Amino acid sequence: MFTVYESVPDQRIWDTFLFTYESSYYQSVYVLAWTLTNKIIPLFLIFVWFFTCRQWWYHALLVPIAMYLYQIIVILNDDLSFADSNQFLYLLPVMAIVIPSIYLIRAKMFNKLNDADKTMQELEEEFMLKPKNFFDKVRQYF
Repeated sequence: MFTVYESVPDQRIWDTFLFTYESSYYQSVYVLAWTLTNKIIPLFLIFVWFFTCRQWWYHALLVPIAMYLYQIIVILNDDLSFADSNQFLYLLPVMAIVIPSIYLIRAKMFNKLNDADKTMQELEEEFMLKPKNFFDKVRQYF
């Protein structure tokens, strides 16, 4: 997966039997494929982590997921001159929801920890959603 961009030709116009793509900003389809590969592979790995994480804080992974999605959109938009500019401003709404909710869950856990003699593992198990069937497992992530 890391070297899939090497199958793309190093030219401005890539003509295949399925489509024709012209890279106007990067001046080379190879550079565009290399740039997209550097964003899509970490995004894929974070998605795998998000959907397989059993910890209570897995929603914090939404921030890097949103960042990588925004970067891919910017890369595909040929009119922009810088691929990683002003992304923090677009991530503020996501972070405004995710970070306080994680902090509130953490505060709730430490309140219960101070009030009771439970370990962190027992508290994590208490906050963990336990789906009963396949649809509950899918619904757990959304």
